[in-house]
Amino acid sequence: MGETAGRDDRITLRFMTTPADTAAGGRSVAAGSVMEWIDKAGYACAVGWSGAYCVTAYVGNVRHTRPIPPGSLVEVQARIIHTGRSSMHVAVTVCSADVSDHRYSPATACVLIFVAKDADGAKATVPVWEPLTASDRQLARIALERIELRTEIKTRMLAEEFTEATAAPRTTLRFLVPPSVVNWGGKAHGGTVMRWIDEAGYACATAWLGQGPEPAAADSAIAVYSGGIHFLNPVRIGDLVELEARVLHTTERSMHLSVLVWSADPRHPRERSLTTLCQTIFVAAGDHGALPVPQWDPELPEDRRHAEHVTELIELRKQIAPLPVDLTLRA
Repeated sequence: MGETAGRDDRITLRFMTTPADTAAGGRSVAAGSVMEWIDKAGYACAVGWSGAYCVTAYVGNVRHTRPIPPGSLVEVQARIIHTGRSSMHVAVTVCSADVSDHRYSPATACVLIFVAKDADGAKATVPVWEPLTASDRQLARIALERIELRTEIKTRMLAEEFTEATAAPRTTLRFLVPPSVVNWGGKAHGGTVMRWIDEAGYACATAWLGQGPEPAAADSAIAVYSGGIHFLNPVRIGDLVELEARVLHTTERSMHLSVLVWSADPRHPRERSLTTLCQTIFVAAGDHGALPVPQWDPELPEDRRHAEHVTELIELRKQIAPLPVDLTLRA
């Protein structure tokens, strides 16, 4: 534990978006870019508090409430809201502003959990965080209230099996992990993995939209929600990574997808391990809101089971109120 551990429980990052942050079609910043910013700010906050190397364990209930226009100024605020023995719950809020007025407005807020590690990779004890302000106390209470339900959702997600006995629309991406995306521990940043998840989800959602009666809308897919991103194992430099995005359920105007991330030694590609799992929601963005999407009617047993699983999680997640943005931004 570093000498400065336990001193700084908040951090703010400010920057301007780049062309590389823009989603396909150029309408807005990609959700994957926003997820990278969330992880970067949360990680810096966790490391600053713990004085140790940290890993991302969980990112939950990311609601992209509005698109961020390309070329915007961005402000990402992160603050500790609860600590365990080696874990830190961090609330992160993303705001953006036009360069002409600098009036920041929130785009999304969520909670991440980081785990501190020592030099040998074992869990490290972190300083106890004590709430000092009224907003600290409210956010700490929210963090504690979510633990039990989040555990139940994770248990249900891990219990689902994904096999080849499916007719679901799906997209698979495969590549080697380049050195440019790894952290000081030689592993891929959590934010990078979340960008990959968004890219795989976008590819799958776009392909499914192309099946509809109006294929011109196929390039309008945008992510509006990512729920329960669980990091189970690290992704290391040089690993062979495989992402599968699969349509599980559709409503009139939304597509619910699972995205699973596996990694393997490229010399033994069949000996893969599950590293990350996530469920995400995409819509087809129109000029006046979400457009109707093609409907997925599952027929095989596995596909029907997944559709039921999604509807069960929808009901569970209704019990988790959105993180109050005005509260996360309060002193």
